[in-house]
Amino acid sequence: MLSEPRAGRLAAWGNALFAGLVSPDDAVLAVVGGDAVHRVAGLPGESAPVGLTLALGRLRSLGATGLRVALPAPGHPLGLSGPPEFNARALEAEEAVVCHGAAFGLVPEVHEAGPEGDVHVEVVWRCLAVREAPPADVPSLGEAERELAEALREATEVLTRLDVAGSGPVARAAVDAYRARAEAGRGMLAPGYPPRAVRVLELAQRVGALIALAGASGHGGAVSASEMAARGEALRPVERTARRAQVAAYNSVVEERERGAR
Repeated sequence: MLSEPRAGRLAAWGNALFAGLVSPDDAVLAVVGGDAVHRVAGLPGESAPVGLTLALGRLRSLGATGLRVALPAPGHPLGLSGPPEFNARALEAEEAVVCHGAAFGLVPEVHEAGPEGDVHVEVVWRCLAVREAPPADVPSLGEAERELAEALREATEVLTRLDVAGSGPVARAAVDAYRARAEAGRGMLAPGYPPRAVRVLELAQRVGALIALAGASGHGGAVSASEMAARGEALRPVERTARRAQVAAYNSVVEERERGAR
């Protein structure tokens, strides 16, 4: 979770484009990021993959008024609404984008080519039919912020008690490095998102940093099997909370628009 999901970039900048806050060129540049190219396959009316500019325009003409993010994990179909084929593909990719206002979703297929040190990444977004229904288990921004604050305390306490290296200075340094990259380049969200969404996403990244570094630190100081099991058990709900908060942040502009339309 130290890196921004591609689904998050596509949804955030796609929403900014739909709202007229950025140009198509700026939106596509932000979505592609450090990848070589992004294309969309399976788009209605197209027999071959097309570029993001055409794809976003076509989805809008088909009725899409916004884009939501899904970050599912085994046993947790976060942000999904079906059908099973789309859910299965999204679960395999661990991320997806779901259109609001049109029954389509996009799942990334990532392809890498080239020698080590010079790898080029190409992404094909597979366009599939989705069920028009409320997304699964997505909290409001307020709920996500409250849950995250508690999750951060719990994660820090558990990892410190188990003497996991990732809970101390290493984790803080990694979080600082992530924030520095975000500030040096683009912001964490596209134009049009409320400050609270930015705050929630940043906190979710901090919680994610603790989880990722704890997992990468091997056994740390938790020398017994029981301690390792305790660490895993403690981190599972924390990771779930962080993913839910990320989805809430990315989806906030669509949710706000829905509330305003009621």
